[in-house]
Amino acid sequence: MNDLRVLNISRSFGGLQALFNVSFEVDRGTIHGLIGPNGAGKTTLINILSGVLPPTSGEVFYRSEALHRLPAYRVAARGVGRTFQNIRLFPAMTCLENVQAGHHLTARRPLLPRLLRLSAVDREERQIEVQSREILARVGLGGKASHLAKNLSYGERRRLEIARALAFSPSLLLLDEPVAGMRRTEAAEVGDLVRSLAAERMTILLIEHNMSFVMNLCSRITVLNFGRVIVTGSPEDVRSHREVVEAYLGSGERNA
Repeated sequence: MNDLRVLNISRSFGGLQALFNVSFEVDRGTIHGLIGPNGAGKTTLINILSGVLPPTSGEVFYRSEALHRLPAYRVAARGVGRTFQNIRLFPAMTCLENVQAGHHLTARRPLLPRLLRLSAVDREERQIEVQSREILARVGLGGKASHLAKNLSYGERRRLEIARALAFSPSLLLLDEPVAGMRRTEAAEVGDLVRSLAAERMTILLIEHNMSFVMNLCSRITVLNFGRVIVTGSPEDVRSHREVVEAYLGSGERNA
């Protein structure tokens, strides 16, 4: 069953055409890779899917609902979570506080009761703390709930950003280079986490330059080059595709 449909998305910045008629589909509960050289338009596309940028033309449908005209906060409210290529955390807040901040879309109480610290709000805050600690444990940061985000290693900050994206239980997760800068063991742990999320029927679209990570994790991969789709297919299809090899993977990956 198709969860996400990207139909003829184009985006220009002045005279620069960043994306041109990009189309592909992502099935529910699958892990779909989005790869390509630097400047291929990958992050621009993620920004469009998450409502950060509007497309110049084309359409995006998530579970049959049009997203391409919605602002980012309304896209997020429909169950679309994301991380960023450049990590965007609150550095002076603890890991726990960063994840708690991600619960703002699901908190049921309006602002005034929160300011007055009513009992119902206190119960919800306690529940949010419990859930946030569970999420931190799931991404391997359970022992660092009280640590400031700025004191984490680069790989830990990446995992904390994933934790914050999980805080409101998205059904579609967009990951922009989730294992960039990580050691092999750290990347493997993130891969296990992503697999477990997909096993729970979460749909995942990820950008990543770590080709072994992508090839081992994704059931389908879309390759962009100069803003256009070269191919969408299985890892085997992508690995052997001549234009992909020439544009991105290189002969070493072809022979791997």
